[in-house]
Amino acid sequence: MLDWFSKTEVDARTTMLTEPFVHDFVRANIWHFSGRDADLLVDTGMGICPLAPRIETPAGKPLLVVATHIHLDHVGSLHEFPLRAGPSMSATTFETMDPEVTYAYMFHTLEGAVSKLPQPGWKAADYRIPPAPLTRTLDEGDVVDLGDRQFRVLHLPGHSPDSIALFDESDGLFFAGDAIYDAMLIDDLPDSDRAAYRRTMLRLLDLPVRIGHGGHGPSFDGKRMREIALAYLSRTDGI
Repeated sequence: MLDWFSKTEVDARTTMLTEPFVHDFVRANIWHFSGRDADLLVDTGMGICPLAPRIETPAGKPLLVVATHIHLDHVGSLHEFPLRAGPSMSATTFETMDPEVTYAYMFHTLEGAVSKLPQPGWKAADYRIPPAPLTRTLDEGDVVDLGDRQFRVLHLPGHSPDSIALFDESDGLFFAGDAIYDAMLIDDLPDSDRAAYRRTMLRLLDLPVRIGHGGHGPSFDGKRMREIALAYLSRTDGI
């Protein structure tokens, strides 16, 4: 049977999963972080194959799943988990997973959508994201508390209007979603806003990040994050 997910142990508390057979345009990082009183899962991939069985959380320990925004490659398996948090401004859409908002419809005709079939007869044209109503909504300044670690919610629009990230102010650990990542930043989707993205980059220049884990690409330190932000600002100057 095809193992749909790859898994990398980043450190003693952090595991990254991804879907290596999905087209790189929608191959997102899924982050599992172990806290004292609860675990955190940041984003849930495409939902082509079940994700929950691959998340190793001790029996009885809560697992809070945070969707950084409502695009298809971040919310596909959200419905599999009972504790679902995400940006409040998209709360009603999580109840429907409207393909026009998630961009699921783009996957239906994406050439080379997968490099291997997850199961015989699978077709990208049949791809659907099940509704996943949020059990908690998140706004700028909210705190996700794992007992021994607290993550501040930052609203960082641009890639999408609802993009949020999680920042541990005491440690410098940053789960960035698609607000910033070490790859070509996507700012030309129908709901992207380059002016807002520039404001987000300016804000990130001053964020004291020790290590950042983005929605795509490799992890980065604070210096590299500032390089990415400055490069975007330079590239979009005058737009």
